[in-house]
Amino acid sequence: MQQRNHGSLLVEIQPFLIITDRDYILLDAGLGFRTSEGVLQLHQHLIDNGVNPMEITKVLMSHLHKDHSGGISSIDPATGSRQLNFPQATHYVNAQEMAYAIEQDGKSYHAEDVALLQQRDNVVFTEGNGDIDGYIHYELTGGHCPYHQVFLIDDGEDKVFFGGDVAPQISQMKNRFIAKYDYDGKRSMELRQEFLERGTNEGWTFLYYHDTKFPYGKF
Repeated sequence: MQQRNHGSLLVEIQPFLIITDRDYILLDAGLGFRTSEGVLQLHQHLIDNGVNPMEITKVLMSHLHKDHSGGISSIDPATGSRQLNFPQATHYVNAQEMAYAIEQDGKSYHAEDVALLQQRDNVVFTEGNGDIDGYIHYELTGGHCPYHQVFLIDDGEDKVFFGGDVAPQISQMKNRFIAKYDYDGKRSMELRQEFLERGTNEGWTFLYYHDTKFPYGKF
């Protein structure tokens, strides 16, 4: 998926699916675009790869900027009501990021897409750092936005790291720079170096949400 805004560069977007012995895990939810036939692109991509969207068990959200959260919910064409696009899944969202997204509705956040999370019981609002089911670690980082979080999935065989927009492209991992679009660019730069060192030492596979040429890899 791609997004173009006036006065900005083309942005490549790719949510990830991780399949473990216990879960079908979606990492961020994309823009929420539909195909010409009216099917959610994210649903169609899953179907094309042999996965029923209703099989998704966990949706892990790094943050709620609209290019990451537009696919969380949508209007049902038949009923006209808004619904979660992965109703069988437990959604994991930082509690402060949730509140911030509603307060900052506008350029980066689209409150209408995410407000439904506050009304459903299949949502876990995380605080700080912690673990999910003993094998998914989440860590509050800030940097790109005040309450950004990252995830490390360790099933005993592989360690997969999703850095959201703190580590969105491989080029940003290799080069030290401060991005103007980050809430705290210096913090993001420092985090990238920290995660690069940890990941190199521990054999992480990095997933890059905004890098379709090099979507994943190890250092």
